[in-house]
Amino acid sequence: MQIALVPLLTDNYGYLLRDPASGATAIVDPSEAGPVLAAAEARGWRLSHILNTHHHADHSGGNLGLKQATGAVVVGPAPDRARIPGIDIALDEGARFRLGDAEAEILFIPGHTKGHIAFHFRGERALFCGDTLFSLGCGRMFEGTAPMMWDSLDKLRRLPAETRVFCGHEYTAANARFAASIDPDNQALRRREREVAELRGRDKPTIPSTMGEERAANPFLRADDPALAAAVGLPDAPPAEVFGEIRRRKDNFR
Repeated sequence: MQIALVPLLTDNYGYLLRDPASGATAIVDPSEAGPVLAAAEARGWRLSHILNTHHHADHSGGNLGLKQATGAVVVGPAPDRARIPGIDIALDEGARFRLGDAEAEILFIPGHTKGHIAFHFRGERALFCGDTLFSLGCGRMFEGTAPMMWDSLDKLRRLPAETRVFCGHEYTAANARFAASIDPDNQALRRREREVAELRGRDKPTIPSTMGEERAANPFLRADDPALAAAVGLPDAPPAEVFGEIRRRKDNFR
């Protein structure tokens, strides 16, 4: 499967996915139609599917324009079918979605929103996780709770280490600054921080990372680490409580 990153709005990423054998082509989380159409046209690809991880407009705002322009089929989370513009196919946890020869398993990962899903193309080593997991960070809990979000992140971190993480935003540099404030002695984090600074210095994306990198450096995936729990003043607390405190600190970090 071919994957092309498409910058959208100010810091969003959509992803064009294409199965070369069939020509089936999808866009993941299009916030706007114009740049997606231009990116597909530049490659000679014709859009056949639109994949939404959740309902927020910066991930689904381009649905109707793209559907009108190309006739693409809109695929999204069943729990949020009423909030996904133009939805044609609604998918639940454990469902399978095929894009030509590539197959994705649907993972239900609520917390950022109550209906959030991810598309995990295991054979392609690719995870499209929207705003639940970011490189060195995670999404805000707009509709969920800390235990809900921690369960979703725990589900994602159990994926193979080589899984490439394609998230919804370029937030990595800011996430690195926060992560270093609570986990300053983490050498994996420090290496990633240097890499991110070098990439952003050349105006390059920091995405994708890998799940192995995230497990080592992302504090939101390490809420069950006793050292991190102690660092936020919650030794021996349940991981969901530690996660909630880390998220609270990130919400107030400047």
